[in-house]
Amino acid sequence: MRVIGLTGGIASGKTTVSNLFKISGVPVIDADLVARQVVERGTAGLTALVNRFGESILNTDGTLNRTELGQRMFSDDAIRKEVNDILQPLIRQEIAGKMTDYQEQRKSLIVLDIPLLFEMHYESLCDDIIVVAVSVETQITRMEKRNGYTRQEALERIQSQMPLEEKVKRATIVWSNEGTLQELEQKVHQWLLENFLKK
Repeated sequence: MRVIGLTGGIASGKTTVSNLFKISGVPVIDADLVARQVVERGTAGLTALVNRFGESILNTDGTLNRTELGQRMFSDDAIRKEVNDILQPLIRQEIAGKMTDYQEQRKSLIVLDIPLLFEMHYESLCDDIIVVAVSVETQITRMEKRNGYTRQEALERIQSQMPLEEKVKRATIVWSNEGTLQELEQKVHQWLLENFLKK
């Protein structure tokens, strides 16, 4: 089973690439989805967060208030580290379990869609790493338009991650996403055709 790591920066288009892989029938393990699952109501992850940060991070129905926690994380490096220290072992365990399931199903290719792939040291699990790259200005513009963030809010989120240029240096495959959706689709389909569909 060949394991492809997929990462990028915020608003780089990584999720679009992930969805294109899914549409093509490639199994994708989505770390963001796993991260949501490990903090659902009643989980050990949510309990640990409440024990540390209090019930102010909860909605009235007892679910995690992601906006509240997110604002704290992106404005304070120490809080972001604490949250990651609590959740990352749970996320890693869940990802490992899903990989084992796909291996038992004899899948020839899976994609690990992990925003913090390098930061959380998932490189050792991957045979190749695709980085979806854009300029910082493109990231800011997309977040202002997509999320309604101010320029400062967008910059805080960008700066909370490893610089995209550093991720590009560590990648084995780099796809620039400054162009159109059609151009990005072409890159995904061409790569699949050259690496898997012809076999």
